[in-house]
Amino acid sequence: MTPPSPLPRRELDRMLALYRTVCTIRAFETRVSELYRDGEIPGFVHVSLGQEAVATGACAALRPEDKIVSNHRGHGHCIAKGMDPLPMFAELFGKAEGVVGGRGGSMHIADPGLGILGANGIVGAGLPIAVGAALAGRVLGAADVVVAFYGDGAVAQGAFHEAVNLAALWKLPVVFLCENNGYAEFTPAADGHPATLAQRARGYGVPYAELDGSDVWAVYTGMTELVARARDGGGPVIVEAMTARWHGHYEGDQQRYRDAEHLRAGRAQDPVRVARGRLRDAGVAETRLDAVVATVHGEIEAAIARARAMADPRPETFAEHVTAPRPEVVEPEVAADAAPVKYMQAIRDAISDALDDDERLVFSGIDVAAGGGVFAVSRGLHERHPDRVLDTPISETAILGVGVGGAMAGLRTLTEIMYIDFIGVAFDQVLNQAAKLPYMTAGKTTMPFTLRTQFGAGRSAGAQHSQSLEALFAHIPGLSVVMPATSADAYGLMRTALEDPNPVVFIENRTLYGRRSPGVDRSHRVPIGKARIARPGSDITVVSYSRLALECESVAEELAGEGIDVEVVDLRSISPLDRETVLASVAKTNRLVVVHEAVADFGVGAEVVTTVVEHGFWTLDAPIERVAAAFSPAPYAPALEAAWLPQRDDIAAAIRRVARF
Repeated sequence: MTPPSPLPRRELDRMLALYRTVCTIRAFETRVSELYRDGEIPGFVHVSLGQEAVATGACAALRPEDKIVSNHRGHGHCIAKGMDPLPMFAELFGKAEGVVGGRGGSMHIADPGLGILGANGIVGAGLPIAVGAALAGRVLGAADVVVAFYGDGAVAQGAFHEAVNLAALWKLPVVFLCENNGYAEFTPAADGHPATLAQRARGYGVPYAELDGSDVWAVYTGMTELVARARDGGGPVIVEAMTARWHGHYEGDQQRYRDAEHLRAGRAQDPVRVARGRLRDAGVAETRLDAVVATVHGEIEAAIARARAMADPRPETFAEHVTAPRPEVVEPEVAADAAPVKYMQAIRDAISDALDDDERLVFSGIDVAAGGGVFAVSRGLHERHPDRVLDTPISETAILGVGVGGAMAGLRTLTEIMYIDFIGVAFDQVLNQAAKLPYMTAGKTTMPFTLRTQFGAGRSAGAQHSQSLEALFAHIPGLSVVMPATSADAYGLMRTALEDPNPVVFIENRTLYGRRSPGVDRSHRVPIGKARIARPGSDITVVSYSRLALECESVAEELAGEGIDVEVVDLRSISPLDRETVLASVAKTNRLVVVHEAVADFGVGAEVVTTVVEHGFWTLDAPIERVAAAFSPAPYAPALEAAWLPQRDDIAAAIRRVARF
């Protein structure tokens, strides 16, 4: 009989620690499956039974300050990165002491303090965020490595391709770790990919490594080498850990689509058994290994009992952490004799001054650096800050993900999407990531992320370059949306947005870029959520924003000659909406007209009108009118576009009708 081959003490201790973690994940996931079956865990649950070795080996190769992004099957990743099972069970039970206060659940466990930037319910969404976190480490002078966990199904997502491409271009320390369990939900991996992951890696010029995902020691030793390479400046790497998914895509999945032989083969490669076999071969007694298992099971059962006894969240706290507390902003008066400044120059100055003032600020987007932006708004900024004003490929998902991940990892990020119309190709990063991650982490992460974009009809740009989509953003809890009309407001709101701990969508009107109005100094700030009275009046309130607020001011001056005294309220912020200023104005004038460039249906004007009807109905002396674009895509032909878009005559006619009532 061949005697056991002893391992060096350090190696043996490491292997025992890995075995303990593998057993902890196994025990945790087994009990989660049972608790879900018994109705104790609500919502969706995806367990990682059969994949324990990948999480354990990968995270053991990391330093505490290194970061991971996870996915919907992320319990094992979190445990392996150092999270205590107790707050995880509490989260799964929906308890107030859950790791994210009952706001995330099984698919959204996170703890940035442990370097866990979040599990994600959107397939592939964490990959661009990982790139942003890696960029943050570089800018902040840290040697952090980011491991991005994803399944084989995510390889078909555009987010995968954009993230790998950008990480390779910038040579960032990201390990893209695919847990290939053979199935993308119900579909066999072979039916979903015409090329292998190794072939894809060659296409990006990125190294590729395959690991045995059933052997925790193989994963650990392989990842140790790959992580060290990334940390030393070697750039990203794609790793494929071949593993098995013992349960269905979700708990309750009957797996009728699954080949029984494939399932049997997967179960035969049991990560716990493989790890135990390695230790047994090294001479570790079965009794010692049994003791590890017994200890782990005892800890898991104790955690379950404690979590069960915890209190539910108080119902009235459901809205906490939607928006982080904002610093107080006092808006100074704009000097009437201030030198006029172009709108675009005010924006450029605001970004430039912010870059000077805060070394954590990074500005990225398509052509924003060398080209100065398609409208030349950022011209000259790259020359002043070459390491923090960065051109990107035409990859909107990656661009936005870099902003989100960078903000989570310690930067302040400014991201440009060239036209607001282009947001559709990357909306997830705004809708489900930037807006929701602070909430789903119970405020453990802030999101100092500003999305800068522009719109503006009237120049025959057609239906895909002329849309006013502010209502789309304003409908999403967690986002703030601002649309300045003047140079002073453009400067002040941009500086405020870049200093805010929340995600802000900053929307410029490109037809205003060359317009001049009084400028301000670098101390000027405008509070988010505060409207301005652009023109005081007593007869009728007109509420508008962006370019049409200026048009309303001009119309108001014309109508003054007819004896109609119009008060113009420029919202400036769409969300949060300054309802108090609107209601106070209507209480004074008793009449309301709402004007905006976006289509009338389901828009910002509808929200303003509803606010007045709900809270100021008895102050009204006339019906309310809305002046807005017709419910149609923007036409191209100038004659058609002019008929579709609100004109000065339309605004004046609506004001006269309401004034006569």
